[in-house]
Amino acid sequence: MTKYVSYTLILAFLLISHRALSQTNPKVISGKIVDASGVPIEFATVLAGNPSDNKPITGTTTVEDGSFQLEVNSNKFYVEISFMGFTTKRLDEIPIEQEQIELGTITLKEDTQQLSEVVVEGEISQTQFKLDKRVFNVGADLSSTGASALEVLNNVPSVTVNIEGQVSLRGSQGVQMLVNGKPSVIANEQGNALGTLTADMIERIEVITNPSAKYDAEGTSGIINIVLKKEEKKGLNGAVTLNTGTPNNHSVGFSLNSRTEKFNLFSQIGFGHRTFPSDNESENRNLETGNYTNSFGESDKNETFFNLILGTDYHINEYNVLTLSGNFAYEWETENADALFSTFDSSNSLTQAYDRNEKTEATNPKYAYELQYKKDFEGNEDQMLLVSATGNLFAKDQTSDFENLYVTDGLADELQRSRTDFGQADYIFKIDYTHPWAEKYTIETGSQYQINDVENDFAISNFNGATYIEDPNLTNVFEWTQKVLGLYGTAAYEGEKWGIKMGMRFEDTQVNTLLENTNERNDQNYNNFFPSGHTSYKFSDNLSLQAGYSKRIFRPRLWDLNPFINIRNNINRRSGNPDLLPEYTDSFEVTSIYKIGNLNMNVGVFYRVTEDVVETIVENIVLEDGKDATLSRPENIGTNNTTGVEFNAKYIPVRWLSFTNDFNYSRFSREGEFDGSSFDFSGNQWTNRLMTKIKLPADVDIELVGNYQSDYRTLQQEVTENLFMDFGARKKIFKGKAILNLSVRDVFASRIRETQTFNDAFYRRDFGQQGRFITFGISFGFGKGEAMEFSGQKRF
Repeated sequence: MTKYVSYTLILAFLLISHRALSQTNPKVISGKIVDASGVPIEFATVLAGNPSDNKPITGTTTVEDGSFQLEVNSNKFYVEISFMGFTTKRLDEIPIEQEQIELGTITLKEDTQQLSEVVVEGEISQTQFKLDKRVFNVGADLSSTGASALEVLNNVPSVTVNIEGQVSLRGSQGVQMLVNGKPSVIANEQGNALGTLTADMIERIEVITNPSAKYDAEGTSGIINIVLKKEEKKGLNGAVTLNTGTPNNHSVGFSLNSRTEKFNLFSQIGFGHRTFPSDNESENRNLETGNYTNSFGESDKNETFFNLILGTDYHINEYNVLTLSGNFAYEWETENADALFSTFDSSNSLTQAYDRNEKTEATNPKYAYELQYKKDFEGNEDQMLLVSATGNLFAKDQTSDFENLYVTDGLADELQRSRTDFGQADYIFKIDYTHPWAEKYTIETGSQYQINDVENDFAISNFNGATYIEDPNLTNVFEWTQKVLGLYGTAAYEGEKWGIKMGMRFEDTQVNTLLENTNERNDQNYNNFFPSGHTSYKFSDNLSLQAGYSKRIFRPRLWDLNPFINIRNNINRRSGNPDLLPEYTDSFEVTSIYKIGNLNMNVGVFYRVTEDVVETIVENIVLEDGKDATLSRPENIGTNNTTGVEFNAKYIPVRWLSFTNDFNYSRFSREGEFDGSSFDFSGNQWTNRLMTKIKLPADVDIELVGNYQSDYRTLQQEVTENLFMDFGARKKIFKGKAILNLSVRDVFASRIRETQTFNDAFYRRDFGQQGRFITFGISFGFGKGEAMEFSGQKRF
């Protein structure tokens, strides 16, 4: 017995000694991760796993130069390297007899054909292609440094944002803007609220040029979906940032997040002050009499803003998640404008001159909330049920005082006032179900009910020497209600080489408008079927082809329907049209994606046919005091056929230099008639954006972005070409926990807005320029947070 005890003790001692020896002498694994062009990949995940159960033992991420070092307390393991957008690589043949294991340089192969949902948290913004969409993942690079949501959009391939903040896709407006897959007051260009979203809040932007039946049929040019971040790091983390700039652009942003096993609490708050100066010119010429009026003026819009986002994800269990989130924003606006109007007769003699001064004050509260339930299913990670209810509320209380101070003798000064009391409520109730089977087949079905409810109390008053008297011809209460019920179904097959997706959507629309004071009503009810089809074929790892078709609708928006006349520029007035009908578009496209060495390219062609095109008509009018003026309003006029080609490319000749080019060309043919006049014509337009990124020593990055937008023609207008450049510089400090950045928008102050409008009776020219914006910021991350960028900029 004593001998057995002795043997047992000796054996136990040997086992303990062996384990202790193993623990004190771990395997140290090192190496470097690069892409196919030799560029280091930062933040790639390196895992050591147990080959018996494929469970991870330990892991790390690569640093800026792509290198990593990992300690493993095991004699049996494999190494797996992965990064978003690249094919995962596994190494099983590891020389375990060595304590220092050098794996050398490991190259990851880019996976450009990922069709599943991808979330990229990286430093460089990049675009990925899916079966029916493109995903622009917003990194922490210069394109999103010190940038507003509109500036981020302007960096997305095929998307253009003009100086007034209007968003176009492939050169066409009528884009449906979504936030987290749903319409939102934040993305409503009339609400002017995209400035409350900043780059650090945005995870990715999805561009859907040819949407499937799963998505709303709204938007003739396609859909742009802004997906906001939800922090998923465990523990407490956050970031704070401070920006200052000229003209006035001062802001502070703060985020705080807490992640536990059951709850993910996320919050973000920002406030600041900003100024948007503008120089404006206009000329109105009566071609029949020879009389003309011109104006030269300047304005500055000042905004103080506050924005708060609060939300939580409650993980009921492994397969059920409940999300409740809310967003509150508030803006205080003041605007001062001054312009000199001069009227001349046909012999160029001055007949009248006056200064028109404007003082505007407004408050804009905005609310948004969402309740969402998501259910996953055991045994199939792609099977999903999603139920959501969202609400968006926006209000504006605005007054504007106008003074016409006459320079010429004998005319009394004039005073006017406009008042706006506006409220908009949007509600969406949605259910979506996705069911894959046999690994290659997927069906989707769902429904959505959307309600838009608006009331706008608008009045224009004239001063009679003692008090302001409302003008009954320019004063009314406008009510607009729109209800849309949608049902859809899609079926898809996705094989290794070939995939196809077919779908059908049905929508029933009810629109009611009312001018309360005059009891003028316009009620419309229509329903439509919207088919869609998409296919893709992978010829090789370097070449793929995609094709798609969809039918779309563009419903007139509130300000297209609102009949009130805007008198800000007293001789160039605008009004909506409550009789507008929707546009319908059939859209076809074919796109190829391929890679040649260090060059990644995307070339596509598209064709669109649009009926009942909504076009702005400008007419010459004579005011009560005899002044010549123009009135603009939208009308449905004819059809439009557009054929286009787009080219996107990224080239990395060396690790410290990259070029990205985005080119779009389209040719259109218009056929239409209005008031007995033919509006048949054709034209073309093109845009090009070239982005250059340079990595300098000492963690300094430089970015130069050149933009060109050609001139083009609309029904009555010619829009002048534009050439401008943006510049950015960025430096990491404290091992990336802090970031210094400098942003210069419109470096040479060359970005303008100029249009010429004409017919047989009149000619009109409008010119506007905002000039150069310079912003400097510092950001700092704490806890597990990373430095973020937050900007007060809302317009360029």
